[in-house]
Amino acid sequence: MKEDVVIRTVTRMIVPFIQLFGLYVILHGASSAGGGFQGGVIFASAFILYGIAFGITEARKRIYEKITTVAASLGVYIFAGIGLLAILFGGNFLGYSALPLPLPGPEIRGLMAEFVEIGIGITVMAVMTSIFYDMASKEEVE
Repeated sequence: MKEDVVIRTVTRMIVPFIQLFGLYVILHGASSAGGGFQGGVIFASAFILYGIAFGITEARKRIYEKITTVAASLGVYIFAGIGLLAILFGGNFLGYSALPLPLPGPEIRGLMAEFVEIGIGITVMAVMTSIFYDMASKEEVE
């Protein structure tokens, strides 16, 4: 792989900002444009950019395959857990108002929607990163 100082330097500088913007999109997705899926893809694009600039071997040192597997599972558990918690308290799946929290209805819905968006964002980020790593590893072998 050809070394390019400019690409690697710019990548090092821009990756934290991409990740910060991805978190912003995830956290504000319940109340404005964006959400877990969009934010997860943006967050994963930081790892993908790093993999393109530094190579897949160096990128795998930053985020291991086990981490992406655990993160994908964790995001699904967060999403499903909040939905099932609402069912346990007599509501519908993801019916946040059934949860017995000491907050008024709109605040409960907003808080639980944020947790659901975080779960979706974690899952999408992990799956997109894993897909890129798998595809890039196959090309590197060939």
